[in-house]
Amino acid sequence: MIHIYLPIAEVSVNLFLLLAIGGGVGFLSGLFGVGGGFLLTPLLIFIGIPPAIAVGSEANQLAAASLSGVIAHWRGGRVDLRMGIMLLVGGLIGSTLGVSLFAWLRASGQIDLVIKLLYVVLLGLIGLMMMVESIRANLKSRRSEASPEAPTDTNTWRQQLPWQMHFPTSEVTISAFLPIGLGILVGILAAVMGIGGGFIMVPAMIYVLGMPTAIVVGTSLFQILFVASNVTLQQAIRVQTVDVVLALLLMLGSVLGVQIGARAGAKLRGEELRFLLAFIVLIVCGWMIYNLTSRPDFLFTLVSASGH
Repeated sequence: MIHIYLPIAEVSVNLFLLLAIGGGVGFLSGLFGVGGGFLLTPLLIFIGIPPAIAVGSEANQLAAASLSGVIAHWRGGRVDLRMGIMLLVGGLIGSTLGVSLFAWLRASGQIDLVIKLLYVVLLGLIGLMMMVESIRANLKSRRSEASPEAPTDTNTWRQQLPWQMHFPTSEVTISAFLPIGLGILVGILAAVMGIGGGFIMVPAMIYVLGMPTAIVVGTSLFQILFVASNVTLQQAIRVQTVDVVLALLLMLGSVLGVQIGARAGAKLRGEELRFLLAFIVLIVCGWMIYNLTSRPDFLFTLVSASGH
């Protein structure tokens, strides 16, 4: 077994294990349109990477995986560029605010606990909602031979908000405040939790913005690409939690995995994708609950002033 020392994380890990983790998370990125951070951060913590370093470093991997995924979906015409720009505006605002919040939490010594608690709450809620909806959609499609992608109601609260915009690729007309607000929320979570926000972004784009699932995946990755790049830059400059060696190894595995995932995702129906994503989200949530409630190996830990 080949081990490699990570200078910022100050731990030694198996080289092939890191490459495999990056490849697996990259596959999920291409398959579901999620950055994979919701899974990658807990996995890095599990193999011994400090939570603050895991959050800062894997944002770099998200950028690489998202770029590879966007290229694959762009070639298939499955990216709504106009919607992506609206999401990106909010995402850049939110990620900038989120890095400031991250720095404050780290200085107060509460960042590790906050990261784990946020994962449990968000993964549990999102996973349960997606699981219930995907089962209903599957049952409905079997009865009617239809394949519903999103609610088709045309006169809803979305059309009553100000600043209405038409998005021809997604064939929806909604208030621009919705994608911008969603982008701000996901940007904050990207900075604090080390996620691309796809596990929140994807269902919200389907049920709040009314977009078809086929377009959601590529558009979500487009937004994640730029938000993750912004988070990486600010984390490296302001709080120094980016381990370059760790990030490069994760990127190497993810770039290949995301291409395979994008091809596999094109062969599945929308409700099948949502069911699989919900299943994975709930598994990760269960592991995080176990990690928080189980007895630690050491009851007392000495932490240096730098947070390592």
